[in-house]
Amino acid sequence: MSQSSFSRPARLRRSVLSVPAINRRALEKLDSLDCDAVIFDLEDSVSPEKKAEARDNLRRFFAASPLSGKERVIRINALSSNFGADDLDLVQALEPDAVLLPKVDEPQDVIDVSDRLAEADASESLRIWAMIETPRGILNAASIAEAGRTSGSRLDCFVVGLNDLRKETGVLPQPGRAYLVPWLMQVVLAVSAYGLEALDSVFNDFKDMEAFDAECGQGAAMGFFGKMLIHPSQIEAANRHFGPDATAIAEAEAIIGAFAAPNAADLNVVNLGGRMVERLHLVQAERLVHKARLIAARHHPSTRSG
Repeated sequence: MSQSSFSRPARLRRSVLSVPAINRRALEKLDSLDCDAVIFDLEDSVSPEKKAEARDNLRRFFAASPLSGKERVIRINALSSNFGADDLDLVQALEPDAVLLPKVDEPQDVIDVSDRLAEADASESLRIWAMIETPRGILNAASIAEAGRTSGSRLDCFVVGLNDLRKETGVLPQPGRAYLVPWLMQVVLAVSAYGLEALDSVFNDFKDMEAFDAECGQGAAMGFFGKMLIHPSQIEAANRHFGPDATAIAEAEAIIGAFAAPNAADLNVVNLGGRMVERLHLVQAERLVHKARLIAARHHPSTRSG
């Protein structure tokens, strides 16, 4: 089963900023930031005694600001915790674009939330994102992705959480993430097989922009669609690395043009400047050009994505 088996509108997820829902000042700044999506965190960044206050903050924020042009995601606490049920009630009331589930270990974690949302008649536009941040989550990535494509499931995206994964495995944080690369690629392979998307993990030292820039380049080369961020200063590099550059766009447009030629209508392979290009590259080119148009439309609202 290939990714092309699942058609879903492309969304920009180059830069996905995580903001503690308890931090009102950070919430107030979101409209001015150039990130593609925002994760409103009710989990790790909010202490137990502040959970209710954080939910109240989100109620006020969603009532006052639509965050136009940005995907809105609420990360809840596990349903097995004392806070998960209240968090999920809040999600249903606020109707963000997605709910992010922490520490997804197995397919049932996603299925249970899908079922609860269906029972509550939640809007079909409310999607599910899954944090893959435990050894079991990595081992079960493919089965979680497969279950996410069953009838009624809302699963759209995996987010890798390396801080928890390092803690549970003892792998040290090192430049280049050499000992983590096999696990990261396992996640990319799983989402590719079932038409989902995956976001690379946070980079903790937001002052080390050189190392962050290198890690963004690595994540993009691996096949991640974007990166989860912890600070606004990281947005520009993420947008640059996970967005198509001018050379890639020009090549994609040339591929589209070559297959649009009248004599190429029945061809699966065309000659493009001495290079043989297959029709499968046309699908990739169309996705890339569509992504470029989405980016252009973000900055120039009059631009049509076509």
